[in-house]
Amino acid sequence: MIRKYLAELTGTMVLVLLGCGSAVFAGTVQPFDPVGTLGVAMAFGLSVIAMAYTIGKISGCHINPAITLAMWFSERISSKDAVMYVLFQIAGAILGSAILYLLARNSGSVTTLTGANGYTSLIPAFMAETVFTFIFVLVVLGVTSKGAFENMAGLAIGLTLILIHIVCIPITGTSVNPARSIGPALFEGSEALRQLWLFIVAPFLGAAIAVLVWKRLDKPE
Repeated sequence: MIRKYLAELTGTMVLVLLGCGSAVFAGTVQPFDPVGTLGVAMAFGLSVIAMAYTIGKISGCHINPAITLAMWFSERISSKDAVMYVLFQIAGAILGSAILYLLARNSGSVTTLTGANGYTSLIPAFMAETVFTFIFVLVVLGVTSKGAFENMAGLAIGLTLILIHIVCIPITGTSVNPARSIGPALFEGSEALRQLWLFIVAPFLGAAIAVLVWKRLDKPE
């Protein structure tokens, strides 16, 4: 069983390190242009695709507590595994954030050292995180359900995450993943920690709604 938990830790670490790393170094003064919103969105999506085909056969590649919650609600994972998945995902996010913090601390970055999430307006931020997590988890439930084209699941999930980031980055920096927010916020501190609750509550709410909707959509004729 430990293999599954370590796979979740590793996958979440890679997601945070590469996804949040692109956001951090997009603001770094370099002789080339910053990667911009599209580049950051692709970094997150491609990280998920890479991990889906790397650790998917071991743990299912949740690397996101909201997805684990949805799988638990859908009775696709035991309570014990759900708890352990979330704990190891958070640990992986913290590890990825620690590495990123050490890399960025003296890099000349003009943005953030960890790619922490944040918002300036509460209601749009809460709505965005809820709705986009709903969409993301709904896609995950669909492409991993019985009868779906499972070989394409990782690609569909990663591409969906790219689309979500393109729209949501200007609003919150895009979380849709509590672990991805917890790790960077611990190192960023200050306002990131004060706003962290939203990036836990809203994704969990969106995931729960996605489960309810999918159960209605996936009923047999």
